[in-house]
Amino acid sequence: MRIRSLGVIDDAVVELSPGFTAVTGETGAGKTMVVTSLGLLLGGRADPALVRIGAKNAVVEGRIAVPAGSNALARAEEAGAELDDGVLLVSRTVSAEGRSRAHLGGRSVPVGVLAELADELVAVHGQTDQQGLLKLGRQRQALDRYAGDAVAVPLAKYATVYKRLRSVGAELDEITTRARERAQEADLLRFGLDEIAAVEPRAGEDVELADEASRLGHAEALASAAATAHAALAGNPEDPEGVDATTLVGGANRALDAVRAHDPALATLAERIGEVQILLTDVAAELAGYADDLDADPLRLSAVEERRAALTQLTRKYGEDVTAVLGWAEASAARLLELDGDDERIDELAAERDALSAELGVLAQELTNARTEAASRFAAAVTDELASLAMPHARVSFDIRQNETDAGDGVEIDGRSVVCGPSGVDEVELLLAPHPGAPPRPIAKGASGGELSRVMLAVEVVFAGTDPVPTYLFDEVDAGVGGKAAVEIGRRLAKLAKSAQVVVVTHLPQVAAFADRQLLVEKTNDGIVTRSGVTVLEGEDRVRELSRMLAGQEDSETARAHAEELLETARADA
Repeated sequence: MRIRSLGVIDDAVVELSPGFTAVTGETGAGKTMVVTSLGLLLGGRADPALVRIGAKNAVVEGRIAVPAGSNALARAEEAGAELDDGVLLVSRTVSAEGRSRAHLGGRSVPVGVLAELADELVAVHGQTDQQGLLKLGRQRQALDRYAGDAVAVPLAKYATVYKRLRSVGAELDEITTRARERAQEADLLRFGLDEIAAVEPRAGEDVELADEASRLGHAEALASAAATAHAALAGNPEDPEGVDATTLVGGANRALDAVRAHDPALATLAERIGEVQILLTDVAAELAGYADDLDADPLRLSAVEERRAALTQLTRKYGEDVTAVLGWAEASAARLLELDGDDERIDELAAERDALSAELGVLAQELTNARTEAASRFAAAVTDELASLAMPHARVSFDIRQNETDAGDGVEIDGRSVVCGPSGVDEVELLLAPHPGAPPRPIAKGASGGELSRVMLAVEVVFAGTDPVPTYLFDEVDAGVGGKAAVEIGRRLAKLAKSAQVVVVTHLPQVAAFADRQLLVEKTNDGIVTRSGVTVLEGEDRVRELSRMLAGQEDSETARAHAEELLETARADA
């Protein structure tokens, strides 16, 4: 995979060669726009400050050669991207309002997809990365990356066990620290269940009792109304001369029945009157039965009201009606079983915690052993690289240690309780002895800026041999370096470029001279807008730029001679 071109500076297109490309220019000329633009293409944070004042947006486009079968191509195709003659087109647009859009192979994709491709495409390193190397966590990550599967496999197992141990510990703490609250909750649930059990409510019973209470409370009015209605329909035996509805309808039915044969219409009406007579007779009979069955027993009414009061006590506390009360009882019984099982659960969790802690200790020791073995090889490889970076007497080593604890939250290793974390129990620190007789010291304390730059470059070169990426981008990796050390850095970068694409933003002519291609970034100002442009330097132009970088004077004969000498030295090493 190679980055072929990158539209990064105003409307210019930066053509990146497969080998070693040096990007130079005066201070403030915008060389780091190359780094910034690549960062955007690879899913970096979109900063609206990158958009020129007055412009609507900033656009970065890249053309990346991606071979068939690569992981990057597989992820791109999964996102719907298509290749253009074997080249993957990538673009990122940042608006002045801060909104960002990403396109991959002609398809709009989330910015996160570009970030996923970053690890497969480019390793970007700048001065901030050097500072990152000073952090112990980053040093451990570098060692683990070098060790490969020897650490990755047990680390994955360790992480799984560690996560489960944390989960078990949290649950155990929650149960034990809230034992009093849980006991109080259980007592309240038992009281409620006992209260409900004492009443023994039935679903819908409250509705049935309300209907019965209403009927019993109005028994006399109901009986009187039924008797009056019955007398109106069927007559009152005590009033022989009274007129009732059944008698009247019966008379009407007999009158029509006598002549119904003479007119079908009248026959129909006669049938309907006959139906009315039958209906009135049935209703009168039911009213007589209703009055006979109506119970006006005050004792039953008292019993009903007492039962309703008991149910009301339950609905006031546990639900809006009896059905809801029964639902609360069912859920509470299940919760009570859970609470009553706490003691048994505590024993189970404690046993699991002890087993997981023991397993974690074994895996932690395996991790320590793997890191210790890898640290020896890694340190030797970095030390060898430093010898070729003008630090022939420097020695790199690793200090791998564990911190003991008596807080009870560590793991047992060799009879000691040590602090454990998600990445193991090891604290890894990179040590540097820059010259004979100097004791190894942490690079954060014992390395100068130039030494730190070379240590980081040496680490990347070692990685290039074990876990390579196709393109390396270094932003002033040579900061704090000069003279012979700068020449050796240029020589080593050129060697790295034989197996990978290398792009270096540099101020050092000793480094730029070793590049296969040199790009000059310049700013121009028309009084209103400042623009950055890029030029490929060849022949005389390249000599003039190296002279400027050496002496600040493009036409200095001494500087020109030195520049030509640097170029000849670089060509001789090629």
